[in-house]
Amino acid sequence: MDIDLSSEDLAFRDEVKEFLDSNAYKNGEDYNAWRLNWFKLAREKGGWDVPKWPVTFGGPGWTPTQHYIWEQQTAAAQIPWDLPFGLSMLAPVLMNYASKEQQDRFLPDIRERKVNWCQGYSEPGAGSDLANLKTKAVLADDGSHYTVTGTKIWTTLAHIADWMFCLVRTNDSGKKQTGITFLLIPMKQDGIEVKPIITLGGAHSVNMVYLNEVKVPVENRIGEQDKAWTYAKGLLQHERTGLAGISRSIVALEKLKKQAMTVKRGNATLMDDPAFRAKVAELEVDLLAVEFTELRSLAAAAGGSDPGPESSILKLKGTEIQQRVQKLTVEAGGIYSAAWGALPVGHKFAKGGMSGYLASRAYTIYGGASEVQKDVIAKNVLGIKKSSS
Repeated sequence: MDIDLSSEDLAFRDEVKEFLDSNAYKNGEDYNAWRLNWFKLAREKGGWDVPKWPVTFGGPGWTPTQHYIWEQQTAAAQIPWDLPFGLSMLAPVLMNYASKEQQDRFLPDIRERKVNWCQGYSEPGAGSDLANLKTKAVLADDGSHYTVTGTKIWTTLAHIADWMFCLVRTNDSGKKQTGITFLLIPMKQDGIEVKPIITLGGAHSVNMVYLNEVKVPVENRIGEQDKAWTYAKGLLQHERTGLAGISRSIVALEKLKKQAMTVKRGNATLMDDPAFRAKVAELEVDLLAVEFTELRSLAAAAGGSDPGPESSILKLKGTEIQQRVQKLTVEAGGIYSAAWGALPVGHKFAKGGMSGYLASRAYTIYGGASEVQKDVIAKNVLGIKKSSS
């Protein structure tokens, strides 16, 4: 693939860089006010606030190369925090399957960052085997609402969410993939209880969500009843592409190399150590290969294709690379990495390196475990079918 930038692409890169530099956060500034104004200014640029949305819904209509440039530049810049659940995961489902009334109701608030969403997919007995979900939704006799009862787990940021997009079972007959329905559920109502799950790194980002006879109006159903497996798969493909974090890994690897240059090894530094340099070089080569896969995926998307099995390749390899970067950061921190839970000692990056390493253990599990991605790749890329025996 030819990734040489044209003069137009170079001009676009300069324009993006100028926008990011001129609108960077300044110390002492009201962060929330800066954040909302940043998105307002990005919107005025012609859809830069929703870079992955199509033109018909207000997106910029960028080429694959322009998307690539945006990801590269924003990964290295300070941009406002943003949650992917509404913007990158739910929005494509609404654009493809929701009614015009539902699109008009939900998409504007998603774009304006007025509403926080969480994803109600995984359950205690249905993680990577998502089709095994048991959360039950019963349609009222008058057809006005569903009554939902069940449990969701690993629900990221459910404790701050206003809404949940949720997969529920509305039919137990037939294949597991049938009988699943897609509902939008307000979180602030009777019957919903959110309990924190503290992760290995000591953070509270994920939760257990209990739903006990929660009433959901039928107008909050997206698409047809019992047909949501198709919608769910499309959403997961968008999620997996985003979880790969290629641009972030490029920035993180460059940061790691600079950190390793501050670690003394005799009369030289850790980056001069042949064994460590070999690990970094191997990681850099693998990252370049995944970056090319991402570019092919962007090119397919520009041609009108939805994310395909490439999303599983990106998720599988991208999250593994993120873990390897974190592992090498801990290695660079040496014995000082062990003190991550106390006051920082030794190298300044050591404490954060260990915390990041512990958090990264989940990367190859959430969004579909690596084993699941390998099954998808085997079936849809290599053409290997499961044995009937």
